[in-house]
Amino acid sequence: MNARDNRHNREQRAAAAPDHHNEPDRAWIITTMTLEEIRGQENAMEIPDRVQSAGAALEELLQAAKKQEYLTVGVYESAKVMNVDPDSVAFCVLATDEEYECDIALQIHFTLIQAFCFDNDINVVRVNDIERLADLVSAGEPGEPKDAHCILVTSPSANPWKDPALDKLSGFCEERRSVYDWVPTVTLPER
Repeated sequence: MNARDNRHNREQRAAAAPDHHNEPDRAWIITTMTLEEIRGQENAMEIPDRVQSAGAALEELLQAAKKQEYLTVGVYESAKVMNVDPDSVAFCVLATDEEYECDIALQIHFTLIQAFCFDNDINVVRVNDIERLADLVSAGEPGEPKDAHCILVTSPSANPWKDPALDKLSGFCEERRSVYDWVPTVTLPER
């Protein structure tokens, strides 16, 4: 093929191509999305149902763990358990309120607790209704409600406790981590 043939082929392609000079200007927008963003859009409609379902599972888990005496309630009490017997921790709940926003020490404790949980493959969720959470873990007990900013569900290392609600919450946390939601927020059901 020589230069004349190449020029002829270019001219034929140009003649066959649509004439964009007579059309109005078009703006082309190219959007690039990450896999996580695509998954997020696909699952956006299902998230409220899953959060509600996880909230019901959390309520079930806390009630069952309380009956078995597998709950540790309070930031300092939880830190002690994590220090003495970290293998016994099965699940962690962090609760925020207005006090959390103003309490730097509490924020530091939360950061350390989250880091411990991440390092030890312990699932963590956040709850925004601390009063409801305190009612759940203090129900039937005399005296003031406990400090429910941090609640651990523990399980004896020798005989690990199996609970369907714990399995459901573990699956929920794993699913949320797949879209980079490391500490998902769970909404407890209304009473």
